[in-house]
Amino acid sequence: MSSSWYKKEENNRFTYSLSSFKKMSIIAILMTSLTVNTGFAKENHKEDLNKIFHIYIGNQYIGAVSNEKAVQEIIKSKEREVGQQYKELSIDASASVKIIPEQVFSNETKDAEILAKLEQSLVAKSQAFTLFVDNKPLVSLKDAKAYEDTIRLLKLQYVSQQEINSLHTKQQSTNQLSPLKSGETRLLDVSFKQGVSGVTQNVSPSTIVTPEKAVEYLMTGSLKQETYKIQSGDVLGSVAQRHNLTTAELLALNPGITVDTVLQIGQALNVTVAKPFVTLEVKQEKKVIDTIPFKKIVEKDPNMYKGEKVVKQQGADGKKEISYLLTSENGTRTSKVALEEQIIQQPVDEIEVVGTKVISSRGTGEFTWPTVGGYISSQMGQRWGTVHRGIDIARPSNYNILASDNGVVVAAGNSGSYGNRIVINHNNGYTTLYGHLSSINVEVGQVVEKGSVIGIMGSTGNSTGTHLHFEVEKEGSLVNPLSYVGR
Repeated sequence: MSSSWYKKEENNRFTYSLSSFKKMSIIAILMTSLTVNTGFAKENHKEDLNKIFHIYIGNQYIGAVSNEKAVQEIIKSKEREVGQQYKELSIDASASVKIIPEQVFSNETKDAEILAKLEQSLVAKSQAFTLFVDNKPLVSLKDAKAYEDTIRLLKLQYVSQQEINSLHTKQQSTNQLSPLKSGETRLLDVSFKQGVSGVTQNVSPSTIVTPEKAVEYLMTGSLKQETYKIQSGDVLGSVAQRHNLTTAELLALNPGITVDTVLQIGQALNVTVAKPFVTLEVKQEKKVIDTIPFKKIVEKDPNMYKGEKVVKQQGADGKKEISYLLTSENGTRTSKVALEEQIIQQPVDEIEVVGTKVISSRGTGEFTWPTVGGYISSQMGQRWGTVHRGIDIARPSNYNILASDNGVVVAAGNSGSYGNRIVINHNNGYTTLYGHLSSINVEVGQVVEKGSVIGIMGSTGNSTGTHLHFEVEKEGSLVNPLSYVGR
C-alpha cells in the first residue's frame, strides 16, 4: 500500500486516539511546552539550544517530539489498554521503544503527528515462556510453570500420572529395582525424540496459550480441529479424496463411523490429520507368562492298517516367564525385545501312532477322486423336494469310473433309480457307491485296488444326462463325499 494511505490512516488513528480527555491533556502539555520554548528562544535571539527526542520502535524510526513525558504517557496508556484485556499477564510496551535526546537550535517538531504514529505502531508485549522443538519456537506459555505443565500433559497422553510418579521415585532412589511379578509392567523412561526446551521471551499476549491448547497444537499440528459437514451426494470416498485422505484414514479420524454408516446431510466429520511436532518415546519392561506349544510326533507302525491312528501320549503345552522391553512412539508399538526367559513348565510331546500296513481288500482311509477330471454338477442335500444322497460329477476327461479306495465289491448291477451301480466295502467302516453307469467291469466279491477302473460313466436309471452319482457311508451313515475325496 502507498505511504499516503499509511499517513492517512495514521492521522485518522491519531484523531480517534486523542479524542479522549486524557490524550487532549497530553497534547495540551506538549503545546504549553512549545510556547514556553519558543518564547525563550526568541528572547535569546535563537542562540540557545533546545532539546528534542527521537523515537524508535525497534529499528524503525518514528520521528522526533519535543516532550518526552507525552511519549511515556502513550506507553502507559497502551499498557493499561492491553492490561485490561489480559489481566493475568504483565504487560510491557516500553521494551521496544528507544528515546534518544538531542540538543538542537530549533525544536520545530510535528508532535501531534509523531505521537499519533507512535500510538498506532506501538505493540504491547508480555513476558512469556516459549517452547522450542529442535530450536524452532512453536508455542508461547504464560510462564515456566505453564511450560512444565505442558511437558507433563504431553507425557500423560501415553502414560499415567502414577507411572510418572513411580518413575521419578525410582530415579531418585539409589536402591536396586525389585524384580517384576508376572503380569506387571514398569515404566523405564518417557522422553522426547526431538530436542524440547523453553526460553523466556517477550511476545504478543494474543499468542500465549494454555498448556491444554499447547498440547493440542503440538500433538496435531493445529490449534483447531477442522470439520466438514456432509452435503447432498457425499460418500466417504469423495469426502476423503476432497481432503487428501484415504477412506481408512477418514474412518480412523471418526471412530463412530464405518463403511456401512449412512451419512446424514449436515453431519460433521473430523478431517484433521494429526501431524505431531513432538514424538514421545515410551520404554516399558513387562513380564508375562507365555505358552510353549507342545510338539506332535508321528510314529509309524507296520502292524497297524494304513488309515488307523492311535494317540500314544497326549500332548501338553509348557509355560515360560519372559521379560520384554517394549518401545512405543506416540502410542504405537515400535519394538518388542525379550530380555530374559525362564521355563516354568516343560511341554509334553504328543505322540500319535499311524498304521502303514496296506492290503488290497482294506481301504487306506484316504479316498481318491472317482473320475478322470470332471466337475460337481450337483451337491449333496435337498434337491427337487427330496434328499440327494451324494454328489454328481459330470464332463470328465474320459468316462472311466475309478475305485476311490481299496476294497471288496459287495454289489454290482441294476438298482432302480441308480441304474447300473457298484458298491464297494472298504473294510474300514467305509463304503462307496457309484451310480448311473453305462457298463460295469467288476463282479461281486472281487477285490479292487484304489484307482482301478471299475466301470464306464453313463445315464442309466433316474438320470437327466451322462454323469456319476457318488456316495460315501461311514459306519452305515451317509457323509458328504467332499469331506473325504481329493482331486
